[in-house]
Amino acid sequence: MDMNLSALDLSRIQFAFTVSFHIIFPALSIGLASFIAVLEAAWLRTGKPHYKQLCIYWSKIFAVGFGMGVVSGVVMAYQFGTNWAGFAGYAGPVTGPLLTYEVMTAFFLEAGFLGIALFGWDKVGPKAHFGATATVAVGTLISAFWILASNSWMQTPQGIAIENGHVVPVDWFKIIFNPSFPYRLAHMAMAAFLVAALVVAAAGAWHLLKGRRDPAIKTTFSMALWLLLILAPIQAVIGDQHGLNTRKYQPAKIAAIEGLWETETGGTSLNLVGVPDMDAEVTRYAVKIPHLGSLILTHSWTGEIRGLKEFPKADRPDSTVIFWTFRMMVGLGMLMILTAVIGLVLRLRGRLFECKWFQRLVLAMGPVGFLALIAGWVTTEMGRQPWVVYGMLRTSDAVSPLSAQSAGLSLTAFVIVYFLVFGTGIYYIVRLIQKGPELPNGPNRVLSFPGFARAGRRPLNAAE
Repeated sequence: MDMNLSALDLSRIQFAFTVSFHIIFPALSIGLASFIAVLEAAWLRTGKPHYKQLCIYWSKIFAVGFGMGVVSGVVMAYQFGTNWAGFAGYAGPVTGPLLTYEVMTAFFLEAGFLGIALFGWDKVGPKAHFGATATVAVGTLISAFWILASNSWMQTPQGIAIENGHVVPVDWFKIIFNPSFPYRLAHMAMAAFLVAALVVAAAGAWHLLKGRRDPAIKTTFSMALWLLLILAPIQAVIGDQHGLNTRKYQPAKIAAIEGLWETETGGTSLNLVGVPDMDAEVTRYAVKIPHLGSLILTHSWTGEIRGLKEFPKADRPDSTVIFWTFRMMVGLGMLMILTAVIGLVLRLRGRLFECKWFQRLVLAMGPVGFLALIAGWVTTEMGRQPWVVYGMLRTSDAVSPLSAQSAGLSLTAFVIVYFLVFGTGIYYIVRLIQKGPELPNGPNRVLSFPGFARAGRRPLNAAE
């Protein structure tokens, strides 16, 4: 551990590390919960057994992800007291109740019906079981509602007064429905659905490449690609609206994301790539496209975007990081759209389940949703710096009075424990995905069942 790092630096690294681990599990759980509810609805409507197979299969993966999310979420809450006492003391009257509402509504709802959804297949009626599954899915979305309300308030705070050095809630409606909340909630929810869609598609691709052609695998692959085709373009539209909102309420973040130093009149160029230099106040090796920045960020040919030089140096986000994390998120999003379009073309040509190079592409796309999610989260959170509550509380004033040694020791412990515990959880999820849904008669011995033949096998190979 670099002993030149301050307690503030180490606390920020620790929080970034733990939140990066935490966010992948709730995102997967939110997306899978809704996907499982759709599968069970399809089973109730059609009676086809492979829909139920898929429900049971993905419920196992959801359960592991849900458990990992709960454990990592508890750790996140503790850090407000251990590493960020200044933030807890200042903003606790707002963030404390919002997190409490999340526990009392979403978590209790999920915990109350999760047991029925996982273990109640033979103990309650089909409609009652579907009700439990749908309730769990709604619970995950309610959880996202409260978490995003709290985080969005930190980005665009309103509805409060300042008394005795801390915030006092004045209007809870304004606190919850702050200016950035609708865009951030929609963006995060859609990101969770895309994360799940890519994981499900990759699972289908894996088993197609292994030779399975049963209805469960084909349905997995097909449904996930339909979701990707529909949701990825919608996410692009939501992201565009989110960008317009950010330009209005956090103009320094937009300038840092774009690596823009000077305010250009008559139309702003877009720095497609480049290397921002915070000390020299310039973006080196920039490849510019005239007026494109104005078109994207103001929807006009001559729209003006404020440059970083208009903000005090102490109030500027670190462009060297978020310039590239933003482009990583957008680039991966465009790759999702391209993958979905290729899938549509192959579907129309009747080659979706036989095109191996495309299946390998989809398999490689499995982790892309997580990478885009983390890149977007880094862009959002580092773009808010140096504020923890934007324009009101600086991050340097929010940290607990810790020594660098104490913060470094806890960070080291977190890294070791997280890789052991959550690494094991991720490994188990991957193993479950590799195993695949069981066929109607038990294990994945597809040659034992009429109609379930592996691709490329000669007929006599199916003989017992």
